[in-house]
Amino acid sequence: MQYKYVVLTNTTIGAFMAILDSNIVLIALPTIVSDLHATPFEAVWIIMGYILVTASLLMSFGRLSDIFGRVRLYNVGFALFTIGSALCSVAPNGSSLVLFRLVQGSGGALIFSNAAALLTDVFPATERGRALGLNQVAGTVGSVLGLALGGVLAGSFLGWRSIFWINIPVGVFATGWAYFKLKETGERRKGDRLDPLGNLLFSGGLTVFLVGLMLGALIGWDLAYLGLMAAGLAMIGAFGYVETKVRFPMMDLSLFRIRAFATGMASNLLASVARGGLSLVLVFYFQGVLLLDAYTAGLWLIPFSVAFVTFGPLSGHYSDKIGSRGLATAGLLVTAVALFWFGLLPLPLSNINYAMLLVPMALAGAGGGLFVAPNIASIMNATPAPRRGIASGMSSTLVNTGFLLSLGLAFAVMAASVPDTVLQAIFSGASGGIGPLLEEKFVGSIHGLFLIMGFISLFAAVPAYMTKKRKGEHGAFAVPLAD
Repeated sequence: MQYKYVVLTNTTIGAFMAILDSNIVLIALPTIVSDLHATPFEAVWIIMGYILVTASLLMSFGRLSDIFGRVRLYNVGFALFTIGSALCSVAPNGSSLVLFRLVQGSGGALIFSNAAALLTDVFPATERGRALGLNQVAGTVGSVLGLALGGVLAGSFLGWRSIFWINIPVGVFATGWAYFKLKETGERRKGDRLDPLGNLLFSGGLTVFLVGLMLGALIGWDLAYLGLMAAGLAMIGAFGYVETKVRFPMMDLSLFRIRAFATGMASNLLASVARGGLSLVLVFYFQGVLLLDAYTAGLWLIPFSVAFVTFGPLSGHYSDKIGSRGLATAGLLVTAVALFWFGLLPLPLSNINYAMLLVPMALAGAGGGLFVAPNIASIMNATPAPRRGIASGMSSTLVNTGFLLSLGLAFAVMAASVPDTVLQAIFSGASGGIGPLLEEKFVGSIHGLFLIMGFISLFAAVPAYMTKKRKGEHGAFAVPLAD
């Protein structure tokens, strides 16, 4: 096997496993909440803490790898991810599981950041975009398949802790393989420096905003929580300003002067906001309202996974032939149709049969599959070759950020509809005694959330459609000549 394919195989396993764990935990969350007696706040941060750490550290870890060596930090990331998984499997309570998920997320961030850099080093410019795209698509497939796999494992006799056990042998194998087979091929840039202020403003702003959003939804909206949200947004705004002034920015904002890059990133972020909370809502609807067990809920989500995995490779193949704009736009429109379909299902949702959910779930999966690969290809091929590593990191960061915002939005809408005790019962899959009125309020909030997400997907289609060839370019995905 050529060395570049060794790198691609190992980093694809890493991306698959790291993103798999964002959703494999989600489907098992009601079981985890019930077993550990976790609060709703802890329940959401079991998911969000992992993603927040990954999004916050991704770019800085990429910079560290440029300084100290990519293979070295990539190996550390796989080892840390494996250790974090082992710790999660023995967590005694909700708070400790949140903490161990942060350890696991730190390892995931090291894997993500260095995977893109390693691929950039070994693949020539003519193949680099596809290699990076395949790596990211594999990660996205992992997030989708994690829904079904997590339900099957959590609902089996092994229990929810088994969703972390599977990472241990894979992590040990992949860490050893990377240690013995991967070698440093990139040039270390010892003059580079980190961007601590930018990282603090970005991660701190996201954290403060989301904490304010969730506390406000749980406890009630007052000036303190609105102030937290405003402070978070101000920090993110300050981050954008700082990035234009520092010598070594966390994000290369100059890339946004490239039209195809800017529109691809905008649609990527909005699409992530639109679809990120879908899985969370379906999980709590299946287990918290329909009172399904985790195993059955995982099986019910299979149409979503199958449709995504089916359309993902097809859209990647045809985008090389006809371009990305039509496929990416169509994917977002199909996703919007699915979300509106969910939002218009007749009440009460507790009386809906599975057949009524099959089509919108399949459409949601197909829409995601149609969008992801063409979107990644358009971003990477619009980026000058020397900067594709950082572009890939920026894309992954924005995807994770959008997913965080979507989860925060979903939690806030659901939490605002019912008291904290009712939310606790729903999150633990024990809502049978909450009464029809409170259940109707909760499912009504789900209706509203689906409609909001549908409109966001429609908005995402606008920048996706604006991605087009520029004068003087050749082929569907030519790299801009002037930028």
